[in-house]
Amino acid sequence: MFLNVNMTKNIRQPAVAGRFYPDDAEELKLEVGKYLNAAEKRKIKGEIKAIMSPHAGYMFSGGVAACGYKQLSGRKIDTVVIICNSHTAYFEGIAVDANDVWQTPLGEIPVDKELTEKLIKSDNIIKYNASAHKNEHALETQLPFLQITLKDKFKIAPILFGGGTEQGSGASRFGSLSARLAKALAENMGENDLVVVSTDMSHYPAYEDANRIDKRTLEKIKSADVKKLEEHIRKTESENIPNEHTLLCGVDGVKTAMELYNLLDWDGIEILKYANSGDTPYGDKKNVVGYGAAVFVRARNQKSKPPNLKFPSAPKTRLTSKIQDRGPKPENDLLNDSQKRELLNIASAAIGSYARHGAIPEFNVSDERLNRKEGAFVTLRENGKLRGCVGQVFPSEKPLWRVVRDMAVAAAFGDDRFEPVRPDELDDLDYEISVLSVPRKIDDWRNIEPGKHGVIIRKGTRGGVFLPQVAQETGWSLEEFLSRLCFQKAGLPPDCYKDDDTEIQVFTAQVF
Repeated sequence: MFLNVNMTKNIRQPAVAGRFYPDDAEELKLEVGKYLNAAEKRKIKGEIKAIMSPHAGYMFSGGVAACGYKQLSGRKIDTVVIICNSHTAYFEGIAVDANDVWQTPLGEIPVDKELTEKLIKSDNIIKYNASAHKNEHALETQLPFLQITLKDKFKIAPILFGGGTEQGSGASRFGSLSARLAKALAENMGENDLVVVSTDMSHYPAYEDANRIDKRTLEKIKSADVKKLEEHIRKTESENIPNEHTLLCGVDGVKTAMELYNLLDWDGIEILKYANSGDTPYGDKKNVVGYGAAVFVRARNQKSKPPNLKFPSAPKTRLTSKIQDRGPKPENDLLNDSQKRELLNIASAAIGSYARHGAIPEFNVSDERLNRKEGAFVTLRENGKLRGCVGQVFPSEKPLWRVVRDMAVAAAFGDDRFEPVRPDELDDLDYEISVLSVPRKIDDWRNIEPGKHGVIIRKGTRGGVFLPQVAQETGWSLEEFLSRLCFQKAGLPPDCYKDDDTEIQVFTAQVF
């Protein structure tokens, strides 16, 4: 019940602004605009679901990158998944960035934490690793193009492959890292999400060799046959072409897009442009780097085909004969027994489905009360001991039932104080749901009623929260309750609640 709530925002700062692209916002807009204006707008037959784009300095690859992004101009995208192999860090597996936002000279872009959480829970080879992303340029260089071409705000999910040996999953179809990531993405991406594969092509052969090799590489990519691409790479490497170091520095990202193409039955791959550094005024033709732009397309009326996500009906919650409220009367309308039972069933079904099948089910909830925008916490206990507790304090755009569903999964599989729930534990879990009133600010800590009020403490960039039942379960006095909240949860001095510049908010909860 002691909840970890981070009130600060972790920002991934630009690593290559001023080197790969301008660090001045107006200059950056002009440069990207120049490349986009020169790019051709194609008549793409279908909806673009993924693009392949280079990531060198804009003076070398900006014109090729713009050919892909030009096709997205004015498009409304929810989340952009950006993938490449790491150039700056060596690690095993797949690294998802753990920051909250990425900064560019054009502003902040939020990370889709809901999607990244789903990805790391879907396969143990996918992990949070912010340090792997700290100095990487391959994903960062895509962001200004996205910020200028896409309509409205969007989120990102930054993903890097490490340099370790690929590990099998025990299933031949999804043995490689790229296939495993593709499966995780296919199961968890939204209908309005986009994949950007960041890669350059031939590295450092002569101009004529790069043109010949890269043309064949693009043909293999267009075939959507991963094995043919791998065979082509092996064969080319065996030819010992002078100064040819790698054919695709983002090869696992490219293979991920190809795997997605096949998993989701997309309809076509179109090569938009190829050039290399020898085609620019800034590069010679003795040692060049190749750049290609391509789009992966789905028929406009086609919905993504779910990849083997069918599973049996989720189990119903084991309920006592009478559902009892454990907390005080909340400041919002009370839920009735039927509504409480439905939320408990949703929490149980979501955890059961995720534990057994790695998928979160959808529910058809028509009850108006359960579709209100409210915060909630889900607490799990096993044999009377805490097994997980995660929640959302403030209302969001999600309806209450969806908050309960998502917080239940997070409590079971994302509370870093505990190992993820195993299928053999499901029958031993007890569920407790706390539906919260909207927090309100108070000016005097003495007005807090222990056992009735949950409390949020904020001072500067630090903060923490306790639910109302913490005081009931511990028997703490008001002063001890607040001191522990300040010190244990917020990392502040124990008496900070008495300071004039400390913000205190309270809320109530219906706990059942």
